[in-house]
Amino acid sequence: MLLIQHARLASAHSPTLTPADVLLANGKIQQIGPGLTAPAAARIIDARSRILMPGMFDAHVHFREPGFETKETIATGSAAAINGGVTGVVMMPNTSPAIDSTTVVASVLESARRNARIPVLTAGCVTKGRLGKELAAIDGMRALGVTMLTDDGDTTADPAVLLRAMQYAGEFGMFFASHCEVAELAGPRALNDGVTSYRLGIKGSPACAEEIIIDRDIRLAHAAGAHIHIQHVSSKLGMETVRWWKTRGDVRVTAEVAPHHLLFTEEHLGDFDTHYKMNPPLRTKADTEALLQGLIDGVFDLIATDHAPHTPFEKAQDFISAPNGITGLDTALVSLYHHFVATGVFAWDLLIKRFSAEPRRLMGLPVASIAEGQATDLVLFDPDAATTFTAEFMQSKSRNTPFLNQTLRGRVDLVVLGDEVLLER
Repeated sequence: MLLIQHARLASAHSPTLTPADVLLANGKIQQIGPGLTAPAAARIIDARSRILMPGMFDAHVHFREPGFETKETIATGSAAAINGGVTGVVMMPNTSPAIDSTTVVASVLESARRNARIPVLTAGCVTKGRLGKELAAIDGMRALGVTMLTDDGDTTADPAVLLRAMQYAGEFGMFFASHCEVAELAGPRALNDGVTSYRLGIKGSPACAEEIIIDRDIRLAHAAGAHIHIQHVSSKLGMETVRWWKTRGDVRVTAEVAPHHLLFTEEHLGDFDTHYKMNPPLRTKADTEALLQGLIDGVFDLIATDHAPHTPFEKAQDFISAPNGITGLDTALVSLYHHFVATGVFAWDLLIKRFSAEPRRLMGLPVASIAEGQATDLVLFDPDAATTFTAEFMQSKSRNTPFLNQTLRGRVDLVVLGDEVLLER
């Protein structure tokens, strides 16, 4: 039994923070109100000046298990999530072996049951081995609870194969998440095609390589009557393409934006800093500003980190050879608060809606909320404290983040899920 006193409650429904005490017991929120009397058995936390909110949910993470456990495991990835105030995640299936069958899905979910302290869901592949040729064991994966299908990390290159998958799996209520990229246009390249790529002397990946597939995959979903989710949009025109299709209203399309595409541009690459190398790449300031406006306008349904851990050895290679991706679970909530909420760009309600409520709705899960009778899924956040992202602080097995050794305003102080305190600082 836990009584959190003098907290300010945040929700997805209002920018206003509501002062209240919250009593937790038996895995549920028992009572909310001012000046609650603590039961004799209750432990008391004075949350004065701090903000109590629902736990975040990340619908796009790479935990690298099975096959790449030197980078991350389900245990370390879920620990990083808790460290950043995230209480549920969806794993991508670009593992080795790929998550394309009932056998691999069952193995991953069993590992999550044993090693994770938060719900870990997994997406399944569209095609066997993510090779784009033959449909994966879609119905078998569905029977184990898989609802998201994606060849994430690769585009399903053959549109006929993807259309057939949409027509088939859409009947089961499954949906498709698209990593959008024309491989022949994007190439094995490391950054955006533009001023910075010219300055560094490296061939860049043009935004149209992403934008063409955004439009293609939405058109395929329109033809099949399927739900399409567009992953990690990085360009202004890509965002406007999603906006246009949503305005039509005759296809179900959702989309996500990653924190790094809101916070950084190609200019941050400096002299070949691989911590800023990702796919899709960081683009221009105009793109970043447009993505932020798209988030505020609701073009983007959710924020997702695309948490992509790599070993120090891999990221220490030359810029072209180093793998794409950065970690995000440890850092996302604090960095979004520091750069956007604390500066008044948007309020807590938008952040909670896009990083907690809507990702859960996408996955068909109950939305976490602070209300009497609801299951406990809470984060206590100190807006006046600071977090320094040292290697010792980070819980991910990898440390490939631009925030390494930076200090940002805000701190996750407490994470409570069900009847367990997962984190307390």
